[in-house]
Amino acid sequence: MATLDFERPIAELDAQIARLREVLQRGGTDDDASAEVARLEETARALRAEIFRDLGAWEKVQLSRHPDRPYTLDYLPRLVTDFVELHGDRLHGDDASIVGGLARFAGRPVVVMGHQKGRGVKEAVRRNFGMPHPEGYRKARRLVELAGRFGRPIVTLIDTSGAYPGIGAEARGQSEAIGQSLLAFSRAPVPVVAVVIGEGGSGGALALGVANRVLMLEHAVYSVITPEGCASILWKDSSRAPEAAMRLKLTATELYRLGVIDEVVLEPLGGAHRDPPKAAELVHEAVARHLDALSALSPEVLVEDRYRRFRALGDFVEETEGVSAG
Repeated sequence: MATLDFERPIAELDAQIARLREVLQRGGTDDDASAEVARLEETARALRAEIFRDLGAWEKVQLSRHPDRPYTLDYLPRLVTDFVELHGDRLHGDDASIVGGLARFAGRPVVVMGHQKGRGVKEAVRRNFGMPHPEGYRKARRLVELAGRFGRPIVTLIDTSGAYPGIGAEARGQSEAIGQSLLAFSRAPVPVVAVVIGEGGSGGALALGVANRVLMLEHAVYSVITPEGCASILWKDSSRAPEAAMRLKLTATELYRLGVIDEVVLEPLGGAHRDPPKAAELVHEAVARHLDALSALSPEVLVEDRYRRFRALGDFVEETEGVSAG
């Protein structure tokens, strides 16, 4: 498993524990060695809890990009049953960076979709590192329209650094495809629940994020731009990305405080990659709770609820010499 810089003290303890366990396996019962393993395990748990309690914005950006972090196709078998993937946008082709189709969630027929980054070089290239082309967003729009036609709730999993900015994508109408996806989601007459499971970057993420309820995993991030991109624009220096991450207010805690998201879904200690089944269980519980509540609303109320939710973003009150201005 890959180790981030701030995880190195924990990794060193884990390595000691692994070596002692190997000794125990070769040599049989050894009370002193067993006691030392137990002590080191407790020390590692305490250290992990301490480190992850005080993570900064940049550390969370790194966690959201962790190479072992679960992706959409890691979550789907644990979230839904009877998944049937649908392909293509009926205009140009299929985009493997967005996967989606029909499924059952807790026995309820749904449409589910999400970004897929791909694991390993070959798969990551095939998935375009989770950066969709226009045909990916047109596929998403097609799925949204299908959900509306058959009255199926929509669940989306967001994990992209942004839409692909290549010349081909622009030539095929990248911005128009994103806009049409936003429009389709905003008009969907069914419940929509979105979960940011890793990176949520710019319009590439928002195109799957116009939902009645937007949830975020504890160590996910959601922002109008990557910290590196922000630092390059503001200061002409991408090495200031950690500072940009702090200023962007892109963590789940900050975004919940600002009202951009509706719930922070806790992760297993050490991050979702430490225990993917448990992470999926926590996501399932949160999505199920919100779908149950939203399913009581009429199509008209669902659309209005979504409109009001996003229309309210950015409202603020400024205090100036005792006078409040909105």
